[in-house]
Amino acid sequence: MADPSVLRFPSGDGQELAYREVGRGRPFVLLHGFMASGLMWLHHGLVTRLADQGYRVILPDFRGHGVSARPHDPAGYPPDVLAEDGIALIEHLGLDDYDLGGYSLGAKVVLRLLARGAHPARAIVAGQGLSSINGTSTRSGLYRRVLTALAEGTALEPGSPEERLAGWLADTGVDPVALSLVLDSIVGTTDAELREIKTPALVVVGEEDTSQANADELAATLPDARFARVPGDHGTALLSPELTEVITNFLVGQEKA
Repeated sequence: MADPSVLRFPSGDGQELAYREVGRGRPFVLLHGFMASGLMWLHHGLVTRLADQGYRVILPDFRGHGVSARPHDPAGYPPDVLAEDGIALIEHLGLDDYDLGGYSLGAKVVLRLLARGAHPARAIVAGQGLSSINGTSTRSGLYRRVLTALAEGTALEPGSPEERLAGWLADTGVDPVALSLVLDSIVGTTDAELREIKTPALVVVGEEDTSQANADELAATLPDARFARVPGDHGTALLSPELTEVITNFLVGQEKA
């Protein structure tokens, strides 16, 4: 699939943010993971499948990511700013009857949007577990160390996981300063907030995703959630045909019900 054209919308604080669209029909806002962009969804089959099923798939780039604004001023990353930007996009597009989904960080933002009053008809929460959602996970420590080293030009231990990640990030052209500030802006969602979310949701995770091993507990905390596992770990589950299948079946099956 050729990359769709970049469209723009203003955030609440005046930053210029980017999104793309594929297909026509029912709107589905689909959020990407940390250090990625909306383009990550174009190479795994899900977007094409949903477009063929009559969906208009909307793929924003988070602030600090992709071709969206990447301010280096900490004031550009207040708490929960990614959810604020999501609200701005929904309002900009005038969405009323729509679906919402995300993977990894994108799933965390989906739950922040729901906790803050967004009302999609259905939600996809993929690649997340309860401990990461409510803020008790320390998984971001590796990212922080590597992004700080890249921003400051500090050498990392040869052969270490940090050095390998730093090499990969350097090749992708990410902005380590902006991404560090994004991490500082992330807000957890409490169990009490989760229990107030009434939107029908699908929680789906890779069978080998040990970082999100308690995704089933997340599904059990949400009042109206289905739970599914697909092959793969946190990275490879995104590539699995089974992920495309379970998400499509949930969305299309719910729509036909």
